[in-house]
Amino acid sequence: MDIVPEPIERYAEERTTPPEPLLAELAEETRETLESPQMLTGTVEGRFLELLVYASGARRVLELGTYSGYSSLSMAAGLAPDGRIDTCELDENRAAVARRYIERSPYADRIQIHLGPALETIGRLDGDFDFVFIDADKPNYVNYYEAVLPRLSERGFIAADNTLWSGRVIDDRDDEEGTRAIKAFNEHVKSDSRVTSVMLTVRDGVTLIRPKKGS
Repeated sequence: MDIVPEPIERYAEERTTPPEPLLAELAEETRETLESPQMLTGTVEGRFLELLVYASGARRVLELGTYSGYSSLSMAAGLAPDGRIDTCELDENRAAVARRYIERSPYADRIQIHLGPALETIGRLDGDFDFVFIDADKPNYVNYYEAVLPRLSERGFIAADNTLWSGRVIDDRDDEEGTRAIKAFNEHVKSDSRVTSVMLTVRDGVTLIRPKKGS
C-alpha cells in the first residue's frame, strides 16, 4: 500500500533539491547490488533528515541502521562544523558499501561506523545525543527507544523511520513480525507520558519524538 499516491511522491521528489552526485551514485549502487533496496532513504527523506539536523543545530548524532550510508551522508550535510555521527550497522556487506562512500565524501572525519549489535554499541558510547535516527531491525525498536531516550541532550530528539510500515499498521489481519513490532512501538510511544511525538507521512512514516521538560 502506498502511503502517499505515487504521482504525488514523484511530484514532491521532483521539487526537492536533487542529491549530490556522490549520493546519486550511492543510490544507484544500492539498488543494483544490495538486498532490500526499498530501504534506501532516498531524496525526499534524505533532505528531510539533513534539514532536521541543520535546524536543530545537532552536534552529536546517533544512527541505528546505517544500511548503505545514504542517510548518514545526508545528515552529515546538515551537521554543525564540529558535529559528528555515530552510525550502527550489523551487516558487514552493507557497512562496507557505506564505508567506501563515506571515505569519498567531505564528511569522512565526522562519521564513524560501528559494526555489531546496536544496543551493545549504545552501551559503549559515552555522552548524550542531540539527534537519534532509529532505522534498524523493527523487533528492537522499543528497546532502542528505551536505550536512547535517557541519553538525549537538553534539546535532543528522536526520529523513528518506517512507522507506517507501508500502511500495514492499519491491517488488523497482518500478523507478520515486523508489522507487530511497529504497531507495538507506535502504541508504546503514544502512551508514553514522558514524551511529545508527531507521526508524519514522509515516505514510509517518520515519527518525531522529544522528551517533555522535566521528564
